[in-house]
Amino acid sequence: MDGMIKFFQEGGLFMYPILIVFAFGVAIALERYLKLTMVRNANRSMWDKLHPVLAEGDFDAAREMTANNKSTISQLLNAGLELQGAVRRRDDIEIAMEETMMEIIPQLEKRTPYVALFSNISSLLGLLGTIMGLIEAFTAVANANPAEKADLLSASISVAMNTTAFGLMSGIPLLIIYVVLTSKTGEIVDSLEMASVKTLSIITKMAKRQNAAAAA
Repeated sequence: MDGMIKFFQEGGLFMYPILIVFAFGVAIALERYLKLTMVRNANRSMWDKLHPVLAEGDFDAAREMTANNKSTISQLLNAGLELQGAVRRRDDIEIAMEETMMEIIPQLEKRTPYVALFSNISSLLGLLGTIMGLIEAFTAVANANPAEKADLLSASISVAMNTTAFGLMSGIPLLIIYVVLTSKTGEIVDSLEMASVKTLSIITKMAKRQNAAAAA
């Protein structure tokens, strides 16, 4: 712990903005991870209840279930189920769900890009801190005793490199977290698309059965 405190103190003023940026990135990443986890679990729970009802062709019950549920999968499927029976064209139902999907995706991706942004900012601040430290080091060495220049320069460079190290220590984890969040968001979007396709397929099959029964 003492070594970490000394490392931070020797890094100079740029260590503080890097720490602040890292803290913001972690806060956003934590909020997004919890939110996406809740969305995924809510969607999975709702789909497990809704799919058997859809498979039985009980669209009235399915509409009621999705209308009374706030999960993203309910919002998506309710847009299609509201048109089921009111329209006969598959394209109309599909377009309604696609429009709802376009509203849902930005909500899922909300604030996630900031994690990648803060990752880059942390790394760049570390590099900038090192450059500024080197400028100060060479300026100080220029006016130093020739016998002390080598030792003074090596010590100054060592301290200046602390900001780059800390910038990378902050930026790399944030970048990894960003990839995890992006992957998690992609999985949710894929599951929503799968549910919409399955629901649309069930609606189409039931409509064909009803048309065949009416024709008979």
